[in-house]
Amino acid sequence: MKKSLIALAVLAASGAAMAQSSVTLFGVVDAAVTRSSASGGAGNRVGLSQGGNSASRLGFRGTEDLGGGLAASFWLEGTVGVDDGQAAGYSFDRRSTVSLAGPFGEVRLGRDYSPSFWNVTTFDPFGTRGVGQALDVYRPGLSNPVRNNNTVGYFLPATLGGFYGQLQYGFGSEPVSTAVNDKAGRYIGGRVGFANGPLNVAASLGETKQAFLPANGAVGGDLKQANIGASYDFGIVKPSIYYGQSKVDNGTVANGIANTKLNTLLIGATAPLGAGELRASVARYDLKNSNADANKFAIGYGYNLSKRTQVYTTVARISNKGGAAYAVGGAGLTGVTPGAGRNSTGFDIGVRHSF
Repeated sequence: MKKSLIALAVLAASGAAMAQSSVTLFGVVDAAVTRSSASGGAGNRVGLSQGGNSASRLGFRGTEDLGGGLAASFWLEGTVGVDDGQAAGYSFDRRSTVSLAGPFGEVRLGRDYSPSFWNVTTFDPFGTRGVGQALDVYRPGLSNPVRNNNTVGYFLPATLGGFYGQLQYGFGSEPVSTAVNDKAGRYIGGRVGFANGPLNVAASLGETKQAFLPANGAVGGDLKQANIGASYDFGIVKPSIYYGQSKVDNGTVANGIANTKLNTLLIGATAPLGAGELRASVARYDLKNSNADANKFAIGYGYNLSKRTQVYTTVARISNKGGAAYAVGGAGLTGVTPGAGRNSTGFDIGVRHSF
């Protein structure tokens, strides 16, 4: 009887410990057949791309209840190359953070998403994947448009009646070859928003020091970003709008990227249709002080086979103006840059499974 009571006590103690902490393995496997064509340039390309709907990933996350409303957590997440299975030297490049949360909010340390990035992927129906992805994130020569290394971040608590926000400072991690670029990759920025019921609206500001680095180790260009977005879910349709501006100061050297200001205006919508969702967007990309502008249209549909599996297709077209040469394409599919002022068209047909 005594041994039975001891055994029950041990089981109860272990159960309590398990209830106080948890570790989860999660991931996404996404691959698509992508065709991208470009007039006046490299022609056509068909191949398997690394996800036309979501980035393939593998990760671990866990939380420990410290009591008194405090919790410690970690998040380790890395990219998986579904098209070629590459995982040698696997790294947690997507996110690697440790944090402490409580009634005061959350303090997070490590490699994390930039506050300047969230509005792009939140208010564009296609996020930043596949042929329909937003062009505002990806600029030639930009060292770190989506994530920042060596960051300290603070998030407001989720008890403010729908208001949310974050601040982030990144110490940078670019190789430092001379004293003039010792600030390379440093980031400071923040995001504030309000989400209540069907409404979501947010704005962000951010600056990355020497985001455009020349090969000779001299001073590169700084990137200043400002954007705002909003969406409203009417049930039958969820329209969204996004406006962003990114300004590049080229520093002291000419590294192929002039002092530029890119304005982006995107209007999108998602709507439930059958067992899936219809997505569409139109966008205008206006590069100031130049004639290199572009318009983009994308439409797609994702059909849910289950809560975790979806098949999807997307079609997109970019109409370049003047000296612009933007191209559609999926991750891992390159070599389809159009001629200046020419058009680019592409489509994805793929499957996504999450676990």
